[in-house]
Amino acid sequence: MNQIFNQYKYVFQMQFLRNSGYLIFFALIQILLAIGIVIGFTYLIPNPDPDSILFLATGAPTLILIVTGLVILPQQVGTAKSDGYMEFIRTWPIHRAVILGADTTLWLCITVPAIAVSSAVAHFMFQPGYDVSWTVIPALLMIALTSIGVGYGLSYLLSPEASLSVSQVIVFGALMFSPVNFPMERLPEWLQALHQVLPIYSMAEVMRSSLAASTFTASTGNYINLLLWCVAGYGGAIYILNKK
Repeated sequence: MNQIFNQYKYVFQMQFLRNSGYLIFFALIQILLAIGIVIGFTYLIPNPDPDSILFLATGAPTLILIVTGLVILPQQVGTAKSDGYMEFIRTWPIHRAVILGADTTLWLCITVPAIAVSSAVAHFMFQPGYDVSWTVIPALLMIALTSIGVGYGLSYLLSPEASLSVSQVIVFGALMFSPVNFPMERLPEWLQALHQVLPIYSMAEVMRSSLAASTFTASTGNYINLLLWCVAGYGGAIYILNKK
């Protein structure tokens, strides 16, 4: 156990030093994105009602985690592949899960300021009606781990160019065609069926039920969906890292 912890600490320090020049920049991007969703999207809705405000206020943290795990992370992994850093990591005599664990901690830390700022801005500007449940911390961790895990799986599986293209499609789809900031019923039936399988809708449902527990509820299926995607993402990434 002590050996695993020492390996984790070493990898975290290495990854932190490698990305230290970008961490503040990434955190600021997340903060601006979150505030833009909470405030900017209200300009698209004439006389937004409390329900619309609550969807935006609870959707912003979800989108922060989606953008971090499924957009920024694959881009950084793609850069690491192009620079040869990925091959360098494979030479380290440590368990591959430790590498992903240290990286995950780093990316989790980046999302915390944006989630806190967006929630505070929404609360003081719009009073959306938060009813925070005790499940909020487990929900945030589960959504973050799923998003980051799927991001790792895609970025390790695909080439840097392909992962960049897929990440752009994901951010466009998440912002415009995913039921994060609006109810699922507004989408066509075929897209509703697709979102029942993909993890984004389940992320939004779990987040909403934690931040506004008296208004929204998440089903057991939502949690199972996230768990399956999380395991598939991290499992695929570890498998690819272990390949010679």
